[in-house]
Amino acid sequence: MCGIVGYVGDQEAVPILIGGLAKLEYRGYDSSGVAVMGNGAIAVRRSVGKLSNLQKSLKEKELKGTVGIGHTRWATHGRPSEYNAHPHRSKSCVLVHNGIIENYQALKQQLENEGYRFDSETDTEVVAHLIDKYLIQGQGVADAVRSAAKQVRGSYALAVISEREPGTLIAARSGCPLVVGRTEQASYVASDVMAMLAHTRDVTYLDEGDVAIVTRDEVQVTDAEGRVVERKPSRITWDAAAAEKNGYPHFMLKEIHEQPQTLLDTMRGRYSYEAGEADLPDIGLAPEEFSSAERMWIVACGTSWHAGLVGKYLLEEVARIPVHVDIASEFRYRNPLVGKQDVFVAVSQSGETADTLAAAREAKEKGARVISIVNVVGSTLARESDGVLYTHCGPEIGVASTKAFTAQLGALYLLALHVARVRGVMTAVDGKVWLDRLVRLPSLVEQLLGREAEIVAMAARYYKKRNFLFLGRGINYPIALEGSLKLKEISYIHAEGYAAGEMKHGPIALIDKDMPVVVLAPRDSLYEKTVSNLMEVKARRAPVIAFVAEGERELGKTADAVFTVPAVHPLLSPILFTIPLQLLAYHIAVMRGADVDQPRNLAKSVTVE
Repeated sequence: MCGIVGYVGDQEAVPILIGGLAKLEYRGYDSSGVAVMGNGAIAVRRSVGKLSNLQKSLKEKELKGTVGIGHTRWATHGRPSEYNAHPHRSKSCVLVHNGIIENYQALKQQLENEGYRFDSETDTEVVAHLIDKYLIQGQGVADAVRSAAKQVRGSYALAVISEREPGTLIAARSGCPLVVGRTEQASYVASDVMAMLAHTRDVTYLDEGDVAIVTRDEVQVTDAEGRVVERKPSRITWDAAAAEKNGYPHFMLKEIHEQPQTLLDTMRGRYSYEAGEADLPDIGLAPEEFSSAERMWIVACGTSWHAGLVGKYLLEEVARIPVHVDIASEFRYRNPLVGKQDVFVAVSQSGETADTLAAAREAKEKGARVISIVNVVGSTLARESDGVLYTHCGPEIGVASTKAFTAQLGALYLLALHVARVRGVMTAVDGKVWLDRLVRLPSLVEQLLGREAEIVAMAARYYKKRNFLFLGRGINYPIALEGSLKLKEISYIHAEGYAAGEMKHGPIALIDKDMPVVVLAPRDSLYEKTVSNLMEVKARRAPVIAFVAEGERELGKTADAVFTVPAVHPLLSPILFTIPLQLLAYHIAVMRGADVDQPRNLAKSVTVE
């Protein structure tokens, strides 16, 4: 969601802060601002809208200084406005904040009674005043941040500077990610490592409750009580160039076309063909823990939840183990019956999704073993899990997830193979057959991407429509959900995904000549039933867009538009059906003039409830 950047060094801070914020634009935001300390005084500049508005303001009147903090805000408390934008000030203290302070109303009332005046509608300003209160009492800035943190309830990542300690920046986190980086000449702070990759790849992720004292020459990390602690540093192996568009008009299209490589990267080195087995060294669970498990859970949000639904079909069919799939925000509030004999799989691109983190923590408290499928190495979810299966996608900039989704599916295919083998329901010979099918997927995806012109022509026929219905059955029902989600996210067209057999139980009332119906029809055991559903749609004069397996002839005579995908084993078809749906959503959105990479109201990493 919101983005944080901080710098302490011997260079002018503003260009570094703006450069870092530009790397975080993909997360979604509605305002931005910086605060810079020069000659012992802090100056603040804020703007509404795109980062270019802030840059224009800074060109008109420069801010000079070598210590600073910056922020891109996505509105939670208070509408987008300059006075609600970060940084926020309370006398000598200036800060930026990601997260939500749940008890801010009570704290605000208390502070107003003590004489503090509020200039914004935000919950963040409460924290600034709390820190100032403790500074006035004589505490140092780090101690004042710790004291304030003990009074707030909710989530936060904070970067704080104060005129009382001109060469120091304080970083603190609870529930929201924060990372610090070092070079010989400077220190950096950011909510996402992308913001500092142009300067350093040596980073340290802060843990829950950590408070870091950041100066030009060192970073000292302490816990919530002020005790110095050691945090293991990481080296980022991909660089900032991986986040550039490389000639594509949008990051989303670039990332769609990266999927053959990301699938290869997710699978590379993760299987033994001779043994017919997945080789998952970081999975964290012994074979007997999988073999004795009574059931599995997959919990996620949004697109990752759709991947989890596919995972349910895979694991139940291949590994013959019951699987429950839950939306993380529902799981955490319903006292779920998860226990010590369960394996819990949390799926998250960022590894910082607030609801998924909370669900994983609850499952762990109840005794379940927790595995995460995650893209970001060193993320909170990865660190707190018993085992992890990294997807190795590199940065995904487009807010609407594409390559992270297919990589999650690839990881779930490997997990299903591993669980099936250790539970003894798949032989080595069958495992080799599974791998033979799996390793073909990247080249098949490459073939589909080479036919993008067919999807462009399809988009041109239907981009003016206002409603779409997506239908799928079995393991491709979640892909119908994902296809509809992609379309609504980036084109703002109303779209619904349904299990095809449920069409008669309500959605059929909406179908008419102005509602295109997208049908996913692989050649599987449910094919004939899908054809029957399509005929019911055509009887109501709706335009039918059919995605079918190669060799299909019957639907081509009935549908208004047809796109074929390579014929594969039905369990492996979801990835191949996903690719053209991503392209369809992208090209429709472009034709409608939408902001494809940064859709309105959406954020890349949802680190608050």
